[in-house]
Amino acid sequence: MTKVVPYQPRVKQSGTRGKRTKTKPTPKGSNKKVSMATYTQILYHIVYGTKDHNGTLNLERHDELCRYTAGILMNNNCFVYKVGGHTEHLHILTGLHPTIALANVVKDLKLAQSKWIKKKNVFPAFDNWQDGYGAFTCSWKDKERIINYIANQIEHHHHKTFRGEYIEMLQQAGIEFDEKYLC
Repeated sequence: MTKVVPYQPRVKQSGTRGKRTKTKPTPKGSNKKVSMATYTQILYHIVYGTKDHNGTLNLERHDELCRYTAGILMNNNCFVYKVGGHTEHLHILTGLHPTIALANVVKDLKLAQSKWIKKKNVFPAFDNWQDGYGAFTCSWKDKERIINYIANQIEHHHHKTFRGEYIEMLQQAGIEFDEKYLC
């Protein structure tokens, strides 16, 4: 069971360095309104591939990329459930912090990953990531199934191409698409 922690805005600092202002608790029977905390449980299954889907993500070092990706997400206060993929794409199952927009997370991930891959020469033939991505909301009930699906990508892709997998995901989500803009 995941520990649910409500989003708490940062406490404003006072003019004196290091001191923090505190709000006093509302006394019982007071007419003051207490603001509500933010609670979310939105799972995103994010998928994107390498530019031209050229299979440059060598499986021998794929785990390093997955750990690096998880670190970026955790640094952005996101819950990371699973990161995996195959030689030309990544799957990420995550819960985003309520103050972070999905498009910004994907952009930040791709930029940081590209920089890290090139700086560390992790995948020498890597050129870049594709421009777009797929993001699908998932039911909490499906979380374990999706984690297993991501964990079994190597076996899964013995039978299906990334393109076939992606088209199936779009169809299952009821998303209309034009095949000329697919991977």
